[in-house]
Amino acid sequence: MKMKTSVKIAIVVVAAGAVGTVAYKLANRLPSPDQTAEMQVQQILDDGGCLSCHSENPDLPFYASWPVAGNIVRSDVEKGHRQADLGAAFAALAEGRPVDEVSLAKMEKAISDGSMPVAKYYLVHWGSSITDAKKAKLLQWIHDHRVANYSNPATAPRFAGEPVQPLPDSLPTDARKAALGEMLYNDPRLSSDNTVSCASCHGLHTGGVDNRRYSEGVNGSLGGVNAPTVFNAALNFEQFWDGRAHTLADQAGGPPLNPVEMASTSWEQIIGKLKADLKFTAMFLKVYPGGYSGEAITEAIGEYEKTLITPDSRFDLYLKGDSTAITAQEQHGYELFKENRCATCHVGPLLGGQSFEYMGLAQDYFAARGEEMTEEDNGRFKQTQKAYDRHRFKVPGLRNVALTFPYYHDGTRETLSEAVDDMARFQVGRQLSAQDRDDIVAFLGTLTGKFRGRELTNPNAGTVAGGVRSENQQQ
Repeated sequence: MKMKTSVKIAIVVVAAGAVGTVAYKLANRLPSPDQTAEMQVQQILDDGGCLSCHSENPDLPFYASWPVAGNIVRSDVEKGHRQADLGAAFAALAEGRPVDEVSLAKMEKAISDGSMPVAKYYLVHWGSSITDAKKAKLLQWIHDHRVANYSNPATAPRFAGEPVQPLPDSLPTDARKAALGEMLYNDPRLSSDNTVSCASCHGLHTGGVDNRRYSEGVNGSLGGVNAPTVFNAALNFEQFWDGRAHTLADQAGGPPLNPVEMASTSWEQIIGKLKADLKFTAMFLKVYPGGYSGEAITEAIGEYEKTLITPDSRFDLYLKGDSTAITAQEQHGYELFKENRCATCHVGPLLGGQSFEYMGLAQDYFAARGEEMTEEDNGRFKQTQKAYDRHRFKVPGLRNVALTFPYYHDGTRETLSEAVDDMARFQVGRQLSAQDRDDIVAFLGTLTGKFRGRELTNPNAGTVAGGVRSENQQQ
């Protein structure tokens, strides 16, 4: 007796449903409690298919080779990888190392708002959805991981698991090298014509920057990127917008020999001028008995820059338990800062400086800018030559941000209001209300800290709250 076609279809559907149900249940079981917390987290993320999009070399499904479906898959994978690369986080979990703060923040936000996995992914991959029980386990682990690895001991317990933390009061330094480095930092003899010092572009009295779109070097030459602040630079994971220097000493070695900046032809040229100063030479030799070298000079400058920490902002005091340190508006601004994903990249004590991120995740920033593209707009690509890194820049720290205008690598935004609006638009794809924007700006104004016991100021800043630049203040 032949089975009717309709019956066959029904059987297939039922069977497929049964297989799918079994697969879903197997994939969504909680990991064994006998595993370490890290192993459990790794399994949850693996079962959720996170590396299918958020890794450099994803394991693409078979239908990625199909003409139409393949284009969709590859586009989604590219977008996912651009948003977050979790490869390093998985490696850290496997090796028992702390997961970086940016990965923690991105995972936390995606889990909290339910944005990951996207619906069209787990509709095809039935077992990839993350259950509420798994979400709760992941969020608890992220909190505990932060407390164990990144929390400042001075942080109030209720803020110990926050994605941002207070600045340390200081960093370990060699006092003798730092004192020498301070002199060198302010010494124009590092430049070819004795007119430009480190302080020329990174003035401590103006927020550690020069408040110019592009800094002016020897003979009035202009650089191609906005000068980042020197304050708290020791907390960056890499130096420069494109990350071409790993340490402060490496960074300090760049400008003196850069033809656009200080334009010295060699360290020998610089050392020859310093040697002629017998008093300075005597001081130098006490710290470096081996004599002058480019490595010694840059090490001393880097050691001095480690002292440029600006703790005890009002926000730091708030995180340490003083609920009156910031206003209700500023507190709301902080919550909006987190809600709008700012705290997925602007993390840690520096509120940034821990990752390279793509400029224009949600909308094309460079098309909207309306200016011709420059080599500097390539960002990290200049160093790696990897297509993935084109238009990726080191995330700037937001400490003292009210004083460090103009903003972005290209210095195109003069005020915090403009910068906040643009970040919401280009990075998140949101249009903030005027009130929400103002509240975030108010919060950013609480990040101005103290240097050597005095709150930082900038005579170039306007009088509007949050450090918005006055309209008549020109570069």
